[in-house]
Amino acid sequence: MNGTVLLVVHSRRSDPGQVAAALRTQGWGIDVRCPRAGESLPESMDDHAGAVIFGGPMSANDDSLPFIRQELDWIPTALDSGKPLLGICLGAQLLARCLGAAVTVHPEGLHEVGYYPIAPTAAGGDVFPEPLHVFHWHGEGIELPAGAELLATGDTFANQAFRYGAAAYGVQFHPEIREDILKSWMKRAADKLGAPGARPPEDHLAGHARHGAAMHRWLDGFIGAWLGNSD
Repeated sequence: MNGTVLLVVHSRRSDPGQVAAALRTQGWGIDVRCPRAGESLPESMDDHAGAVIFGGPMSANDDSLPFIRQELDWIPTALDSGKPLLGICLGAQLLARCLGAAVTVHPEGLHEVGYYPIAPTAAGGDVFPEPLHVFHWHGEGIELPAGAELLATGDTFANQAFRYGAAAYGVQFHPEIREDILKSWMKRAADKLGAPGARPPEDHLAGHARHGAAMHRWLDGFIGAWLGNSD
């Protein structure tokens, strides 16, 4: 085993999905922790090769939630270690906040729920070799943090992926999604399926059938390069 990657989730029933599968396939162990359930985060990154902070239905601006405050206070520990850090959706928004950027709703109240296209920027060609359709489930977006590189853009929320330093990344989409997770989200958060800008419910599984495999191939390559484990 190469080492252990910390996975920070926001519900006991959260499923790290394809991220966990890709990590295991590439020889990494995983340590799943849920601060919302009272689990602690490590005082240092000495025992972890990297960390992934996943999404959740809460806002990165919910400082009144103790676990959100806990994660905001902890992220600098991960950044200062210089080890690989990946924020996914809410995780990216928490990372952006720690770097001094705002997290806000869309000015027209739009959401991204479903598969949407993203396009690489000039700086992002090494991370996104080509445009992708990726799965989203969010109603807030991020400003680009000072000193960060914008790696991918989208039509509704412009800032889709960024890199800070050599090893910290934030993505607004959910590469961990699988069909079983998607079905669960559609059932548990059915009210979001009708949000302004959301894809029609019937498009979700069809979109995953069309685009999910390509997104997972991207994830495999990203994890290999991000953790220095590429061939």
